[in-house]
Amino acid sequence: MGWFSLLFIAALALDLALKFWLDARQRRSVLAHRDAVPADFAGRISLDDHHKAADYTVAKLRAAGEDRLLRAALLLLYTLGGGIALLDGLFGRVLENPLLVGVCTVLGLYEIDLLAWLPSSYRRTFGLEARFAFNRSTRKTFLLDQLKVLALTLVLGGALSAAALWLMSALGGLWWLALWGLWLATVLLLIWAYPRFIAPIFNRMTPLDDESLRGRIQALLERCGFRSGGVFVMDGSRRSSHGNAYFGGLGRSKRIVFFDTLLAQLDGDEIEAVLAHELGHFRKRHQLISLTVSGLFVLGASALLGWLHGQPWFYAQLGVPRASDHAALLLMLQAAPVFFALLKPLSNMLSRRNEFEADAFAAMHADGAKLAQGLVKLTRENANTLTPDRLYSAWHYSHPPVPERIARLQPSST
Repeated sequence: MGWFSLLFIAALALDLALKFWLDARQRRSVLAHRDAVPADFAGRISLDDHHKAADYTVAKLRAAGEDRLLRAALLLLYTLGGGIALLDGLFGRVLENPLLVGVCTVLGLYEIDLLAWLPSSYRRTFGLEARFAFNRSTRKTFLLDQLKVLALTLVLGGALSAAALWLMSALGGLWWLALWGLWLATVLLLIWAYPRFIAPIFNRMTPLDDESLRGRIQALLERCGFRSGGVFVMDGSRRSSHGNAYFGGLGRSKRIVFFDTLLAQLDGDEIEAVLAHELGHFRKRHQLISLTVSGLFVLGASALLGWLHGQPWFYAQLGVPRASDHAALLLMLQAAPVFFALLKPLSNMLSRRNEFEADAFAAMHADGAKLAQGLVKLTRENANTLTPDRLYSAWHYSHPPVPERIARLQPSST
């Protein structure tokens, strides 16, 4: 076992140890405050709801730990255990075209990965989520969802992997730059296509038919100088009672999508404030900022892949005896998250700053007190803890904890 193999194992072990340590901190913080609702939320969150949030959080920590161990086991199986090499050899013996061998190896690995995660996903849906009365999915719906994901992986993944591997073989030394361009084009295409073509594969989208609410939304859009391609309601209640809302699309194709569960949980003033928050992300160009940061990161990772592609030790010390374009791509996709895991808190810092800016925008163009009220309701309905550990939330939360958001909104609501 070479130096890079040992470095890879050490990085994986460090990542696991750090995350389990953070889990332990989160568990202690939540359980230590389980029997008393924080003073600022007394009267707004009942003790029973607070108990449910604590128990749900602890249960999710346990499930996350199990998933983390499974992810590590699969990662070692695919790399040092020879999984990628085995697939490469199997397809190489029955196929002659190198590009086709590469595409089949890439797709084969990810289809195996989907199947490996199926029991965990089933337990989470019909165990954890059902135990806390959030699951509304049937086993038929669950099975159909998995088949749809499988089909999308084959179609979209097949096209993308074929394009990526062709660029790697056809463009000489700067193929990594073209690969980055392919990533950027794919991200922009998916942002545009998701609300119109992909999301409807899984959920029914219907135009918002509440005339009063639609009028309020239109007035808010006009105040904020925002155009959209329509306001839609998604039947999220088919699968879960969790509520949410999002924007999707680019340019005039941008759609506002509300989960039907969110519309059932909030009143008109609160929905308007939540929408103003989402509008704040667009007006403050947060999507562009995040895309730019991600693009620079992926550009650097692509350049690194361009160098690793020509290093024999990179393949040999990650369990692949024969170098190839598809092996380099798969090894990078599998191993990179282990080495880049320590960057997660920096990403969360940027995301949290964006959330605070969007909250401030909402307080200017709607009612900050109503946004705070809506956040409390969503916290209760989704059983989110009000007492997270500071270090755990810094590492894992892309959004600031609700008490911090409400504390900043409070001056606007007086």
